[in-house]
Amino acid sequence: MKKRMKALQITEPSVMKVVEMEKPQCGADEVLLKIHYVGFCGSDLNTYRGLNPMVKMPVIPGHEIGAEIAEVGCAVPAHLCVGMPVTVNPYTNCGHCPSCKNRRYNACQHNETLGVQRNGAMREYIAVPWQKVIPIGSITVEHAALIEPMSVGFHAVSRAQVVDTDTVMVIGCGMVGVGAVVRAIMRGAKVIACDMDDEKLEIVRGLGAEYTINSAKENVHERLQEMTGGAGPDVVIEAVGAPVTYQMAVNEVAFTGRVVCIGYAKQDVSFTTKLFVQKELDIRGSRNAQPEDFEGVIRYLEKNNPPYDILISNEVTPEHAEEAMQQWMQAPAKVFRILVKFS
Repeated sequence: MKKRMKALQITEPSVMKVVEMEKPQCGADEVLLKIHYVGFCGSDLNTYRGLNPMVKMPVIPGHEIGAEIAEVGCAVPAHLCVGMPVTVNPYTNCGHCPSCKNRRYNACQHNETLGVQRNGAMREYIAVPWQKVIPIGSITVEHAALIEPMSVGFHAVSRAQVVDTDTVMVIGCGMVGVGAVVRAIMRGAKVIACDMDDEKLEIVRGLGAEYTINSAKENVHERLQEMTGGAGPDVVIEAVGAPVTYQMAVNEVAFTGRVVCIGYAKQDVSFTTKLFVQKELDIRGSRNAQPEDFEGVIRYLEKNNPPYDILISNEVTPEHAEEAMQQWMQAPAKVFRILVKFS
């Protein structure tokens, strides 16, 4: 078995290279994964652009994983076996901080996400603790690379405590927003999807969103008033991370509504704070995902057949990954997920 492997590394802003490195060893409580597909996400794009303050370069990006088990350590439970197709929970948790003590491991104060605070999965092999390995059932390793971003949207719906009597507005229909739309529909809510791209809005309509709004062409406030009888949505999930969408969420949510923020704005945001009090709002952050969110996405994908050919915008080899990243920078609204194929 070869001792060296290929990896994709961002060495400095706007520079991505294929490098050769040592193949990792499998520890006693670890699983060695053969990587098949890894998705590029927004954090990887920001790292490439030099806009991710949490990253120290050079770094191997990637945490949206479709893989198979190549080797298991001697302390790994028997339910994980060689050849099994899997994905990975890419977050760490310390077990001691306030978040971990509250069993909200996804928000660990000292979290290190693959490809962000530590080297990620854009390589032929990676060794991870067995506790972070998630079997994917009948889902293909290609489609497994969509599980993590969708799980982030699933988690936001859980944070919003969505029920079947709610009207839920999702701002931003990228892959995370798609996850939020799907999960809210699964809970029986009426869903309003908002984006600036008609193609993305068409996709979420096909997934079950009852209403859509193109915020680049329509008056969002007027349309929401029509759709909700003047009340506004009970829940607004912000999945963009821009000042204008943060303000939109607070302005448009109903009185006593819930605002859940997934994206984070890179600039300061000014609010009319009286609305926080007047509306008695619940404003909640939503970070990463819990194991049950991954499991929920897997069940959804096993039972349904979403338009994978549209959700996966492009598949490239590591040698063409930088070219694909540059194309994404030029037309960010037109990309759902770019997968890098290692197998």
